[in-house]
Amino acid sequence: MSRIGKVPVPVPAGVTADIADGKLTVKGPKGTLTLNLRDEISYAVEDGRILVKPANDTKAARAFWGMQRTLVSNLVTGVTEGYTKTLLITGVGYRANAQGKNLKLQLGYSHDVDFAIPEGIEIKTPDNTTVEISGIDKQQVGQVAAEIRRWRKPEPYKGKGIKYRGEYIFRKEGKKK
Repeated sequence: MSRIGKVPVPVPAGVTADIADGKLTVKGPKGTLTLNLRDEISYAVEDGRILVKPANDTKAARAFWGMQRTLVSNLVTGVTEGYTKTLLITGVGYRANAQGKNLKLQLGYSHDVDFAIPEGIEIKTPDNTTVEISGIDKQQVGQVAAEIRRWRKPEPYKGKGIKYRGEYIFRKEGKKK
C-alpha cells in the first residue's frame, strides 16, 4: 500500500483540473500543464482535490501508484508556484550572462559556450557567477540545469566548475612532496 499514493492532491483556488482523452490538464495562474494518464491507475477530480488510485490489484498498478500521484502533485505545484534551480559558478574567469534567448557561458574553454534557452524556461543571472533557472515544469527545469552543469562539472581538487546551490563537493587532497 502506497503511503504517498493514498494522500489526495489538493487543488488550490484559482486552479482547474480536467481529465479528458487520457490526459490530465491542470490550469493555473502561471500556465497550463498536461500529464498522460496510465491505464493501471484511476484518476478522479472531486471537491477540490485529485484522487489517484490503482485501477486493479496488479504489481504494475501498485508500482505506478505513488509515482503518478507525485507527478500530479508536481503539476499543481508548477502552475501555482513554479520551480527554480540555482547554479553557482566557481573558478577564475568563469562567468555567465543571460542575453535574450541565449545564455553565454565563459568556462575556461577557448570559446564561449552559447546555450539556447528552451521555450517555457526563464534564466536570470543576478550576478556573473549565479544562474537562476525557473519554469512551471519540474522535469524541464531540472533537465536544463543538468545540461548547463554538464559543460563544466565541479572537480574535486579546487572545486572549480558549475554546481547546484547547496550541493556538497567532496574535496580531495592534492599531491604530496
